[in-house]
Amino acid sequence: MCYNIVAMEEKVLEFKNFGFQYRAQAKPTLYDINFQIKKGEKVLIAGPSGCGKSTLVHCMNGLIPFSYKGEMTGSLVIGKKESREQSLFDISHLVGTVLQDSDAQFVGMTVAEDLAFALENDCIPQADMKKRVQEVADMVDLKEVMHHAPGELSGGQKQRVSVGGVLVDDVDLLLFDEPLANLDPATGKQAIELIDEMQKQTGAAVIIIEHRLEDVLHRPVDRVVLMNEGRIVVDTTPDELLSGKYLAEVGVREPLYITALKYAGVQITPELHPSSLPDLMLTDQHKEAVRNWFHAHRKPAKEVTEETLLDVKDISFTYEKMQRKTLRDISVQIKKGEMVAIVGTNGAGKSTFSKVVCGMEQESEGEIHFAGEDFTELSIKERAEHVGYVMQNPNQMISKVMIREEVALGLETRGVPEEEIGRRVDEALKICGLWTMRNWPISALSYGQKKRVTIASILVLQPSMIILDEPTAGQDYRHYTDIMEFLEKINRQGITIVMITHDMHLMLEYAGRGIVFSKGQIIADRSCAEILTDAEIVKAASLKETSLYLLALACGIEDGTAFVQGFIDYEREFVRKHDQSI
Repeated sequence: MCYNIVAMEEKVLEFKNFGFQYRAQAKPTLYDINFQIKKGEKVLIAGPSGCGKSTLVHCMNGLIPFSYKGEMTGSLVIGKKESREQSLFDISHLVGTVLQDSDAQFVGMTVAEDLAFALENDCIPQADMKKRVQEVADMVDLKEVMHHAPGELSGGQKQRVSVGGVLVDDVDLLLFDEPLANLDPATGKQAIELIDEMQKQTGAAVIIIEHRLEDVLHRPVDRVVLMNEGRIVVDTTPDELLSGKYLAEVGVREPLYITALKYAGVQITPELHPSSLPDLMLTDQHKEAVRNWFHAHRKPAKEVTEETLLDVKDISFTYEKMQRKTLRDISVQIKKGEMVAIVGTNGAGKSTFSKVVCGMEQESEGEIHFAGEDFTELSIKERAEHVGYVMQNPNQMISKVMIREEVALGLETRGVPEEEIGRRVDEALKICGLWTMRNWPISALSYGQKKRVTIASILVLQPSMIILDEPTAGQDYRHYTDIMEFLEKINRQGITIVMITHDMHLMLEYAGRGIVFSKGQIIADRSCAEILTDAEIVKAASLKETSLYLLALACGIEDGTAFVQGFIDYEREFVRKHDQSI
């Protein structure tokens, strides 16, 4: 403990009146940035897309000015020297960055080679190198997979390799750029625990760039730096931030349990310690207010009688290189007009199931019918007339150079008149937040922006069913909401929406039903509230119990599932209607 107190006195990084303008931009991206990080601190930097978070990260890890050119104003001290006076190599020994996309960070053929890469570049003697690699492998729990190829690892293990790759240099500052973006809920929870553990073991400063506030606060952070439009809006404690209006003003989602408390009329103050649900200081009056709100808005379950659109019976599938079935005896029905979430751990078979339905993979057994028609007799092209599929990785779908060309491609190949193409492309670009970038090259976009391009390219085709693999990955709350509200709009017009997702908020707020995959089988097909309040299903499928359920238990509400469902119904019926009327 004494070590941490001493360490906290040492500055690792400090911005003073700092600004930055890219060479190709007419205006600065960062304005008047002032904040510092001390060794041993853990800081969350949050804000909507385009607020300057990524540019700030590039300044801290040296990519600005060495890879991205532009004009820097003010001062940025890393370690004890101005960043301008240091080389990228110098900065890399002080600041380690773990990227959003772990696959993009791998350089070795095995885990051991990947961990050793930085040490090899530093010409460390082999005996010392092996010793340091083993120390780091022990620290991040990778001993059992040292000779595995990175591509063979789970999402959580990949992230551990990425963390280990920067820990070998014993850096003073660890940067995590959207560490939760590609992980299932349970693995994301483990990632936050890993970051917390590494910070305690190494004494390094930690900066987490992430818009999923509730998930990051699973472990304590010292401060939250909230950004918007290139400026720091506030730099404060999590408790102070959650007690104010800053999050709503900039478009960052607050934790669901905070929203539920507000619906119940509870005033959120720092004294409640709102940043930690287990440590929430609720009085008897607060708990009674939550119970009263619940009973006032509880409603009976609705009957569902829609006609079947997709009917899958006893589908099995095995990849040629694998010894076991990836899908085993899958049977499920999706009704016309539904909005359904498919959830489960990485590798559970969710994406494979969708590819089999779309004809990208051939089932080994079973039947697939769509609107009464035998789907197994149709080609991929013929199935695409009925079912549109948006892949998880946008780079696998993009084939054109310019945004507008990519979104229009499907319509052009179908011979749609040029005037209609223009109208439908414009509408999709506006909905997906890409209108102002419509004439940009796709290479200039971030991962999240590329994702929006691929969604737009399918939306313009207007299929009967759309399957979206992680539709909101990498999106801030504002763009997330825009995309989901558009999907809701076309869903109300009769288009069936199936979403493969790791986002439990999305599942709760928008899906009427959840289908849970685990080890190639469906283990649950129920309402989302029932799924996320069932401890056995949550554990088996690497999900995460919703904080709404935990709040219900804390307030003495025995039927936590009904409380969660009541929250969902209240948001759908009252809150969204109010928002749409403004």
